[in-house]
Amino acid sequence: MRYIYIGKIVNTHGLKGEVRIISKFKFKNKVFKNGMNIYIGKDKIKEVINTYRPHKNFDMITIMGINNINDVIKYKGLKVYIDYEELLLNKDEYLDEDLIGLKVYTNNIYRGVVSKVEYYGSYKLIIVNNNEIEYLVPYVSDIIEKIDFKDGNIYICDIKGLFDK
Repeated sequence: MRYIYIGKIVNTHGLKGEVRIISKFKFKNKVFKNGMNIYIGKDKIKEVINTYRPHKNFDMITIMGINNINDVIKYKGLKVYIDYEELLLNKDEYLDEDLIGLKVYTNNIYRGVVSKVEYYGSYKLIIVNNNEIEYLVPYVSDIIEKIDFKDGNIYICDIKGLFDK
């Protein structure tokens, strides 16, 4: 199984076993729905979402078979994951984690391989490694020309200074 982090249980809500999740997951509509399997904590305890509702900055869920605060308090502070195989993405949809390992090119010049995607508040950076040199590339549509998962390549605009040593 390939586990994908979707958020963290930050607290309980009410007495009926509802929990608050903080999540910045890109495809919430595909994850937070009735019947979806989630995996909680380091041990990846499998649970099933019973109900979902958005509330302020939180994603509120109840877990199937649990209807008491005392049964969910043990999950407070734990990370929540899903199985990548259960995430039914459309053909043109992808997760940021899917970019890792793709080769980066500007004007058909090889620049390195994506090693990770980092988040800084409202923006993201793609970290490109080339022989121990790290390049930071803003993850915005004006810079990313094309992402080709079939060939495993990302094509980036040639911006002066972006890949200088």
